[in-house]
Amino acid sequence: MNKVQLIRKGCLGLLALFFSASIWAHGGAAGTDTDQCKFELEPTHWIHYTAYQPSAYPAEEFCGKLPGLNTLTQLVFDYQDMRYRNMLVEFEVTKEPEGKQVFFLPSAKHKSGTINLSLPNGVPEEGQYLIHITLVPDPSDTEGLSSKERLDVHMGFKAGGGQSVSRNSLLLYAFFGLAGLYVVYLSSAGFKRQVDDIITKIKS
Repeated sequence: MNKVQLIRKGCLGLLALFFSASIWAHGGAAGTDTDQCKFELEPTHWIHYTAYQPSAYPAEEFCGKLPGLNTLTQLVFDYQDMRYRNMLVEFEVTKEPEGKQVFFLPSAKHKSGTINLSLPNGVPEEGQYLIHITLVPDPSDTEGLSSKERLDVHMGFKAGGGQSVSRNSLLLYAFFGLAGLYVVYLSSAGFKRQVDDIITKIKS
């Protein structure tokens, strides 16, 4: 393998790591068994949850910690089971431990299986918050439900404190840095000679 191929393979390897970072962000795998951003409705039945703050952190996904305050926050919920799409779902976000309500969405059906809650001003202050989800069977529905029980589930998150550079961002910076060095290597005879000398010493 010559030095050009070696550097090229290094760039491709780093690019592959960058695109796999989205898997790391959800516990290392796409399956619900290792996904920490989820609500357990009943044994083996889940709602998947992802939070976004697109104005402040446009390329990031969050779960247990939202770094920004007073900024657009979107909470996205996806059903893992079709039967819940016929249930009435109510959402509430409260500041803890005082239980102060900061967001409320009255009960309604969400047939698509995806619910996007938009908090235009996000959460107002740093601290602990709790998402409450209540599912109630529609009295008029007579099919598709194995249970007529009311379901109440909760999930906490912490808000505020900002965010350090994420793993995704670090990989992105490293990729562009390496790509930039590769361009310099191809275009600068002096730099190319120095790299060639280093590679020769390593091989020897």
